[in-house]
Amino acid sequence: MRYLINLSYDGSNFFGSQKQKDKKTVIGELERVISKIFDEEIKVVGCSRTDRKVHALDYYAHFDSKKEKELSTLKHSINSLIDKSIFIKDIKIVNNLFHSRFDVKTKEYVYKINTKEYDPVSKDYIFQYNKEINISLMKKIANKIEGKHNFHAFTSDTPIEECIRTINYIKITKEDKLVCIYICASGFLKYMVRNIVGLMLEINEGKKDIEIISKLFKDKNRSDNAVKASPEGLYLNKVNYK
Repeated sequence: MRYLINLSYDGSNFFGSQKQKDKKTVIGELERVISKIFDEEIKVVGCSRTDRKVHALDYYAHFDSKKEKELSTLKHSINSLIDKSIFIKDIKIVNNLFHSRFDVKTKEYVYKINTKEYDPVSKDYIFQYNKEINISLMKKIANKIEGKHNFHAFTSDTPIEECIRTINYIKITKEDKLVCIYICASGFLKYMVRNIVGLMLEINEGKKDIEIISKLFKDKNRSDNAVKASPEGLYLNKVNYK
């Protein structure tokens, strides 16, 4: 029997989502609690890998067990025992062939930026850029990055031939001091979103020219790119299976 859980989490105090030995992670915490409830060793498979201090508003994971549990009771039990930085929003039974990671059609990340004075209260949840952002310029940058490209210059430790990805859209919104960058694709490489945002911000500051984007796609050289943006402010916002 395959259980699919939908959850959200505050990643501030986790070493990312993926399980790591002797480190507190989202998957590790899920496995600890669910194994206790089912009284057996449970392996949890997540829909995506998020970095240390990255948050998720919409995250999915599946696990298998021959034991049948009443779903509302199971949800309550997990939420009662798990770290309070994690909240289970829904649990359902899915086909045993369903895979929380491989069946994902698109994922949307959002990066939140504070453009006004430093705010210590939101520092773990909104990147404290504390500079103005040229929205018109950012949209021009987005247009150049959207589409199918080899994103080797936007990642690390991945062979060049495996770095082709298609970005469906990059949307930018601004409300008062908050700028949000939404990036949607069928899949992302390690640090890809943070490297895209880092480049956008360096172009905004005039540290790099917008024409660098074409060069990065052509030469595929990571060392020519910008410093990756801080993990604070990054959220896995939506996961779509249809």
